[in-house]
Amino acid sequence: MQKRRPVEIGIEDYADFLPPGRRLPLVSPDSTWWFWKNHRVHLSRFRNPDAAVRLLVVHGAGAHGAALWPVAALLAGGRVDITAVDLPLYGRTVTGSRHTVVYEDWIALLVDLLTAEDDGRPVVLFGASIGGFLAVQAAAASHGVAAVIATCLLDPRDRGTQAALTRFGSFATPFMPLLSLVRGPVARIPVKISWIADLARMGRDPALGRL
Repeated sequence: MQKRRPVEIGIEDYADFLPPGRRLPLVSPDSTWWFWKNHRVHLSRFRNPDAAVRLLVVHGAGAHGAALWPVAALLAGGRVDITAVDLPLYGRTVTGSRHTVVYEDWIALLVDLLTAEDDGRPVVLFGASIGGFLAVQAAAASHGVAAVIATCLLDPRDRGTQAALTRFGSFATPFMPLLSLVRGPVARIPVKISWIADLARMGRDPALGRL
């Protein structure tokens, strides 16, 4: 039997940003591990075998499963079986070679996870930011996904969005075509999201960005 763990480090910190009326006693997730290729993938879970629906939570860039757990856990009192994944390079997932991870790996991982855990129940994917886009793409490539809840989707083709995406504002837009390089050898060079994006501006409270 998997023992109930204490609330993960970070979950309570993120829960502090919820409106006071939503700060319910936190449901602590169980930590489990799933081996996928050369990754030891960390999954935070609230298991409910009697639930009619399963929820798979996908975080965005710069975050991890614990960041969205306080929101997902609001559903724990209902008939929902919840899993939050730490994508490779983030959270507590252990990666054999950090330099080999590319965006398409995240999609493939989610599709394989959905297949591996398919028990006949419908699945709802809940993703934030890049996690929302990943959820849409994974759902399109999978069977049994009933719905996708996606937040904070941006269209990077829009020049105004391009300016808002980076900490360099409109000065960065002429260099956006260079992003095509990340599909080549540059993709093997790790770049922190905080070097490019102004995380302090991603929410109403700059402290959330710093966290």
